[in-house]
Amino acid sequence: MTETTTPTIALSAAGVSIWLDDLSRQRIQSGGLKTLIAERNVVGVTTNPTIFAGALSKGEAYASQVATLAAAGTSVTDAVFEITTDDVAAACDIFRPVYDATNGFDGRVSIEVEPGFAHDAEKTLAQAQQLWNKVNRPNAMIKIPATIEGLEAITETIALGISVNVTLIFSLERYRAVINAYLSGLEKAKAAGIDLSTIHSVASFFVSRVDTEIDKRLAAVGTTEALALQSKAGVANAQLAYQVFEQSFTTERASGLLAAGANKQRPLWASTGVKSADLPDTLYVTELVAPEVVNTMPEKTLEATFDHGVIVEGAVTGAYDAANAVLDAIAAQGVSYDDVTRVLEEEGVSKFIISWNELLDTVTAALESAK
Repeated sequence: MTETTTPTIALSAAGVSIWLDDLSRQRIQSGGLKTLIAERNVVGVTTNPTIFAGALSKGEAYASQVATLAAAGTSVTDAVFEITTDDVAAACDIFRPVYDATNGFDGRVSIEVEPGFAHDAEKTLAQAQQLWNKVNRPNAMIKIPATIEGLEAITETIALGISVNVTLIFSLERYRAVINAYLSGLEKAKAAGIDLSTIHSVASFFVSRVDTEIDKRLAAVGTTEALALQSKAGVANAQLAYQVFEQSFTTERASGLLAAGANKQRPLWASTGVKSADLPDTLYVTELVAPEVVNTMPEKTLEATFDHGVIVEGAVTGAYDAANAVLDAIAAQGVSYDDVTRVLEEEGVSKFIISWNELLDTVTAALESAK
């Protein structure tokens, strides 16, 4: 590496947008976020209820706002809404130059609808509009989970011209349905006369959690063949998701919308921190290099990539046959892909609900102590 080239510069040059999977008011106010933009090539941020629960639990930076909200007798749900949307709006302002420089593809900050609405399309759509209007920044993105009910909300939210980050995607079949929901939303937006070029979307495909669940099942099988397949499914699944992306946006339907000004919905690799110390700490970055993707990383993974990531272009597109072989071999061991992805979706929603409740508890305690 020369002094002017770092692994994060190389990753960006290979077509991967680096987003940070974290946000806190302390990070905003300290200038830490600006530093990551300048020195680590970070061009976006994703948040979720777990991230905000963590930020608020170390909440000195939130004390004055909490005191104001407590004095006004604000309810805990409204307080969470005010606090999180303020953080996202402030981060959007920091990323605005990136947004402008990339024609809206990057400089994005995502905020998630309440996870308890994951199986209610109507409530999800209503809250997506509330969050979008409250943050009031063109570079915000509203996160909606890719549940069956979420698909309908995704279509209707896109139809209103709101940019969406679709989250909790685990299976290739559901990913195809997500792309269909996006294209359906664009068709409705077009019919309503909305400028399609203003609508952006990413599809967050989870990686390490797939390995965690499949590895557990392969360990239970216990054969040499089964154990040799551990820690291979997550990357293989994501690589095949990229093939779906390539195929889906060259269809006649997609091409017509793109010609009318629409943007491709980019794949976003999520859950990219390794869960086992035995694995290379940049595994879910270096094996998933491809043009037109986003990789959202916890800071630990970002720093590991900056320090020693080996970026090889074309890591994904040449791997489809090998990736299919991996998933076939895992199926041959009696591990059901469909069951794994079903379990992961259920767990994903329930983990975020737990975090949401922790967030409510933290803010409740803060409001009480501020009175």
